[in-house]
Amino acid sequence: MPHLHKMLSIYLEMNYKSWFVYVVRCKDNSLYTGITTDISRRVKEHNTSKKGAKYTRSRRPVRLVHEMKVLNRSEALKLEYKFKQLKKAEKEAIISGKHIVVYN
Repeated sequence: MPHLHKMLSIYLEMNYKSWFVYVVRCKDNSLYTGITTDISRRVKEHNTSKKGAKYTRSRRPVRLVHEMKVLNRSEALKLEYKFKQLKKAEKEAIISGKHIVVYN
């Protein structure tokens, strides 16, 4: 069965988009967290188009400071919510790599 599990894992990676939770730092040093399947496109949207979040439009430019890959959209939404509940100092510790959080 381990072989079947590996084959399934490879199939899923090849046929499904990866989802990411990302964090950008705004011009005013605030943090914005979102989800996407394409981080480069999303950061560009935040910086240049009306497709970017309303929050970031008045705080341009933004730059990517952290990303977390997850299995699917549902997991991305859950992780985004949990990350947004953290205090800014906790978020900064995760971004800097000084603190590791295990999300359940």
